Amino acid sequence: MSDFHGRVIEEFRANGGRVGGMFEGASLLLLTTTGARSGRPHTHPAVYVRDGARLLVFASNAGGPRHPAWFHNLRADARVTVELGTPEGTVERFAARAVVTEGEERDRLYAEQCDRDPAFAAYQAGTDRVIPVVALHRVDLTDPARHRAIAAHLVEVHDELRAELAALREGLDSPAPTLGGRLARHCLSFCGALGAHHHNEDGVFDLLERQFPELAESLDRMRREHEAVARAIGELEALLTSGAAPATLRTEVERLATNLEEHFAYEESQLLPALAPER
Repeated sequence: MSDFHGRVIEEFRANGGRVGGMFEGASLLLLTTTGARSGRPHTHPAVYVRDGARLLVFASNAGGPRHPAWFHNLRADARVTVELGTPEGTVERFAARAVVTEGEERDRLYAEQCDRDPAFAAYQAGTDRVIPVVALHRVDLTDPARHRAIAAHLVEVHDELRAELAALREGLDSPAPTLGGRLARHCLSFCGALGAHHHNEDGVFDLLERQFPELAESLDRMRREHEAVARAIGELEALLTSGAAPATLRTEVERLATNLEEHFAYEESQLLPALAPER
């Protein structure tokens, strides 16, 4: 992420979706995708327009020769998180599904955007690529079938992460000279997958809280635990980079593993009875 985008994101979240500078007065959202290579969440500001129940964003990259990174990410994983400013001056966050429009629909939507903002006509004229138009569809969590699907996916991902966590722990038995390198390789895979999972969960939690208000306190705890896990992973990665002593690495991995096992168990104990009471 560039420093410029980082400042825009910080200002957006601090001011209920309003920013100054080149985006002042623009309809702006924050789009968080999962890195196609890294598996880590990446947040990008994007201009949007409403089109019925969906939101449209444009992969213009200011007319550059390549699609922006966020477009490649959502092509690999259509599950995204959207942040929007509200009339009350807060930021609403929700999970969405990204759909790349095609053919006549894409051409019509892009032409309409050019009519609204001639800069987009200049962007298209300045590049050989066809600038994609992406529709963002809010995930509907009122359908019981959707609840069951979320519950099943939660268990599936937790089981996969538990298996990767076990492999990470097995690496602790490596001889001291190779321990750091082995842990670094496992952490690259595991930490990326865990970060993407928590990013996707955070996008769903706000919707779940509206659907199941009795879960508000539990969801707040899960959010706090996500933040604590992110800090712990950052600390572990810093230790790996600095070449910390094997004993220190073993202690940190065990601490992280214990906390994650408790976190997974707590999420399942709170969410599964609400989402899939028949399980």
